[in-house]
Amino acid sequence: MCTCITFKTKDVYFGRNLDLEYTFGEKVVVTPRNYEFTLKNNKKIKVKYAMIGMGTVIDDYPLYADTVNEKGLCMAGLYFPGNAVYFEEKENAMNIATFELIPWCLGNFSSIAELRKVLEKINITNQAFQGNMPVVDLHWMISDGKECIVLEQTKNGLQIYDNPYGVLTNNPPFNYHEIHINNYMNVSAKFPNNTFSEEISLKPYGQGMGMMGLPGDVTPTSRFVRAAFYKYNSITDEDEESSISQFFHILDSVSMIKGSVITKENHYDMTTYSSCINASKSIYYFKTYYNNQIQAVSLNEKNKNGNKLEIYELPKKQHIQYLNEKER
Repeated sequence: MCTCITFKTKDVYFGRNLDLEYTFGEKVVVTPRNYEFTLKNNKKIKVKYAMIGMGTVIDDYPLYADTVNEKGLCMAGLYFPGNAVYFEEKENAMNIATFELIPWCLGNFSSIAELRKVLEKINITNQAFQGNMPVVDLHWMISDGKECIVLEQTKNGLQIYDNPYGVLTNNPPFNYHEIHINNYMNVSAKFPNNTFSEEISLKPYGQGMGMMGLPGDVTPTSRFVRAAFYKYNSITDEDEESSISQFFHILDSVSMIKGSVITKENHYDMTTYSSCINASKSIYYFKTYYNNQIQAVSLNEKNKNGNKLEIYELPKKQHIQYLNEKER
């Protein structure tokens, strides 16, 4: 369960809610230029572009969930259970495992236009990172501020969708979300007029009644519609503080409160973290479920040219700013 969005004011922004019943040891990770990855087929990739994002690191390998590279190309993997299908390695294809896809795309390409030239050659394989780790069903949203696309590999092969909404959640496949959102074309942020009947006098009795019918549950289809509605009806100033604040408010509208969704295994889904990437300036902002103060890590010339991964632990304790002296 996740929601990913793009947003644009003066700068370009990209980010997501990661919704899970557990944390996966996530940290903010900087991968420098020329860092070398060894793929499962024993090929090595030395990345051209530095990148920063949220992930976990195992054996010096960053397993990214969402990331931006120094050129502003952003990518996030979202849960896609039951519909994602991965294959054995194929001849005459670029065989990439799920955990290799983000560093391969962002480490070597600067734009979607550049990436499109090779995407159709990709075969996403069914190889696990380690024997005791399951292969996670995912689909991906990619944006460079000019274009946004979705990658889904199903039983029918790799699908590449243009994404004019700049929004992605989970199941069903993306083409269903494109059809489903049409059910809400009458939802409006404006003060409503009576269209029920000319013969009956009906008047709004409160603000927001143009939004009647906007889905409020946290299913993937409802979150897709709600995130798109708030994104496209969003009004904000264009300075950095206003932009990132508004971005997080949009994500908050589709966040998951612990206890509101109980999984089949009797676990509690929650929004473990929310991220907002300034893709124009390579700044990674985030907040967590237990500490909703906005934190930030920047991709700068020093860490772009480092010789190892730079890892930042997530502050887990809530930060509260007292405006007067706290009594002991």
